[in-house]
Amino acid sequence: KNMPPDTTAEKPTGKPRPPFLAPKGVKNVALGKPVTGSDTSPITGELKQITDGKKDAFDENVVLLRKRTQWVQIDLLEQYAIHVILVWHEHKSPVVYRDVIVQASDDPEFKTGVQTIFNNDQDNSSEQGVGTGREYFEGYEGKLIDAKGVKARYIRCYSKGSTDNALNAYTEIEVFALPAK
Repeated sequence: KNMPPDTTAEKPTGKPRPPFLAPKGVKNVALGKPVTGSDTSPITGELKQITDGKKDAFDENVVLLRKRTQWVQIDLLEQYAIHVILVWHEHKSPVVYRDVIVQASDDPEFKTGVQTIFNNDQDNSSEQGVGTGREYFEGYEGKLIDAKGVKARYIRCYSKGSTDNALNAYTEIEVFALPAK
């Protein structure tokens, strides 16, 4: 009802997200894949929960990471042409997550060949470059990010707290893709 201060987020429409058209045959290639993170010992949950397929807004589904900029990374185990990435932070109540950055690479260290797919860090406080994306209210549908067929093996997602608190929460990440050719 009341917009949080200092946010660029659009007001929620209250309507379902329009359908996203992706190539025939895409599937969630992140399901059950290995997850690592900058916070190797989460406050609650385990990193492997981020690709377990459970995206409902229940406390037991949330992996809670410490303050400051944190990242989680999925190893897809092979290169894919990635069309859609869906990210769910904690979504029991409408909050805005800060510095949401999604990157792809074939380098597990993310030192070379890094492609930024989404970035709403407009002041570069997470030091991954200035983003042009808008902040958004987290919801049950997750944040849908058009990856435009980028080819990569690894996906890394950053965040830096929310309008609710300084901790970083992740519930699920899905990556819809086709095998790279």
